[in-house]
Amino acid sequence: METVGAFQENCYLLTDDRAGVCVLIDPGSEPDRLIAAVEDTGAEPQAIWVTHGHLDHVGAIAGLARRWKLPIHLHPLDQPLYAAASRQAAAYGLSMEQPPAADRSLGDGDVLELGRFRFTVMHAPGHAPGHIVIHGHGLAFVGDCLFAGSIGRTDLPLERIVTLPEETVVYPGHGPATTIGREMRSNPFLTGVARIVGA
Repeated sequence: METVGAFQENCYLLTDDRAGVCVLIDPGSEPDRLIAAVEDTGAEPQAIWVTHGHLDHVGAIAGLARRWKLPIHLHPLDQPLYAAASRQAAAYGLSMEQPPAADRSLGDGDVLELGRFRFTVMHAPGHAPGHIVIHGHGLAFVGDCLFAGSIGRTDLPLERIVTLPEETVVYPGHGPATTIGREMRSNPFLTGVARIVGA
């Protein structure tokens, strides 16, 4: 994991050491740093997987695309957000190079492959229309749906995410990793202590 940019966003580098391949999940900023992290592994990058199209999750893609020609996977409902990423950045007073067009569509139930590993896509709209969760092998990359002790927004379909096994390690877009079980026991938005607006 690399925590990058003004929004302190978590970019994940997922590697199959045996096959010598890797993918980047949500490369949000600092492309040179992410390129160095990939090169340090010695693995060949295969793709970029994007949980959603907000600027803090896609800001390094243009720089990565200059280094490698990689397929960019994104849910089609987030294409408008993704296409406006540089304008999103300008609204925050930030300069960001517009990423190249995403060229692979992700949908609920799709399977993503990395060497010997298989990950399933779960559509989880709310924080963004095409927000997805990528899960498998006891891991879940949840973007901005679920955080340690909090959630991304109050209208998210969390009932789907919490059906994952309790031991599933949750890797959020911001902040530390957690587990489904820990959040079920202690996250006030999941225990009912904090009221979800509209519920």
